Amino acid sequence: MSGIRKVRAFWATFTVLLLLIAGSFAAAEQSEPGDFVSAQFSRSGLCSNCHGNSFGEWDGSMHSNADRDFFYQAMLQEYSIDAEAGGLPEGFCSRCHTPIGLVSGEIPPLDSSGLSDVAKEGVQCDFCHSVAESEGIGNAPYVLEPGDVKWGQRTDSESPSHGTEAHEFYNNSEYCGMCHNIYHPANNLTLAATYTEWKESPYAEEGTTCQACHMTPGIVGFEENPGKAASNGPDREHVYTHYFVGGNAFVTDVLGEGRHEKRAIEYLQHAASLQVKAPESAEPGEAVEMEVEITNSGAGHKIPSGVTEEREIWLELIATDAGGKELYHSGALDEKGKIDSGATVYHTVFADAEGNPTVRVWEAESILSDNRIGPQASAVEKHSFVMPEGASNPIIVTAVLHYRSASQEHIDELFGEGTYSVPVIDMAAYPEKAEASTPGFGAIGTLAVLVLGIIYRKLKK
Repeated sequence: MSGIRKVRAFWATFTVLLLLIAGSFAAAEQSEPGDFVSAQFSRSGLCSNCHGNSFGEWDGSMHSNADRDFFYQAMLQEYSIDAEAGGLPEGFCSRCHTPIGLVSGEIPPLDSSGLSDVAKEGVQCDFCHSVAESEGIGNAPYVLEPGDVKWGQRTDSESPSHGTEAHEFYNNSEYCGMCHNIYHPANNLTLAATYTEWKESPYAEEGTTCQACHMTPGIVGFEENPGKAASNGPDREHVYTHYFVGGNAFVTDVLGEGRHEKRAIEYLQHAASLQVKAPESAEPGEAVEMEVEITNSGAGHKIPSGVTEEREIWLELIATDAGGKELYHSGALDEKGKIDSGATVYHTVFADAEGNPTVRVWEAESILSDNRIGPQASAVEKHSFVMPEGASNPIIVTAVLHYRSASQEHIDELFGEGTYSVPVIDMAAYPEKAEASTPGFGAIGTLAVLVLGIIYRKLKK
């Protein structure tokens, strides 16, 4: 063969190899139902043999309860009825809540009756560490490679139990963005955008990732967590925690996951701050102007975030005179747990095809309103009242920013009145050391509130 022919043969072969390689990359598409069987994935308990700390942190988390979450299951059963009638994909929610069940073809049915034990573990160890890559952001476009090789972020990790592969992807917020952006499966309306909220925030500009806050002890930023990633591994300067803490103190409480409930409350109480401007005195008949600035001082996304059609943040503002007489009260709860109509609730309101508000996100066609507070941004509320005759100075103003995972009304509709009481978490208070008020009991008086609080705490024990 002449030299020219050899060169041509070489380039022909090289071109074929390039095409084959390109083809292999192009073939990497998101994992779909039937691509695997659940037996290809390991139960998380197996991982605990070497990764006991990480397993213990994950166990009881919302990730571990992603499919067992009773609130999610109630909404899922409503979705299953409408999905069949409206031609929506049955596995839409399950891609994130039981990914192994989805890719193993154990979904549908959506009542969990066909799920294997490993699929019931929700967002579990072997699923997360079988993600080889992602096809984008939102609606869970993960590409799985289950087997003897486990994926992670360390380039020097070794294990006697399995192979290891490193991927920088595991250090990036884009990993979280696979599930923490949600788009309507039919009309592509944005239903949740925690990743995008972070991406457009100062935190992303500074290089503070989702993992820095939600997988380290730092809460509002990265904090080293020295230790061992595996019981027989080397000492590390930092090991990611696996609590995956969010703001769900409702489901974790009902499920008896006290560790995770406590951490959720801690995160909520680091998310916001309050500043209040109000006069200390006024004459009878004089208008008293009060201004409250609510700042998202600790969350790398909007508050609230996630399924914000359910979640509620609102301000309770109380003004009393020197003798304790109530002069003004906004944001109280009535006897059924409903927020008074004069208060501003920070959340997203979706509308169905008829323009009516809906919390059934699969019905959502548009957004009626979205007044949530962005990272490091503030909202200002202005309130006023007229100083009554007989009131004594000084005026004492207290404010509490409340959070609730869902409205009590919706929980009562789903499960029946009295089944669950949705806890109200105090995110921030003014003055900072003031005891948080008990919403809905303004006219009863301070002593009754304290007594009820003591009874409540004893019952909780």
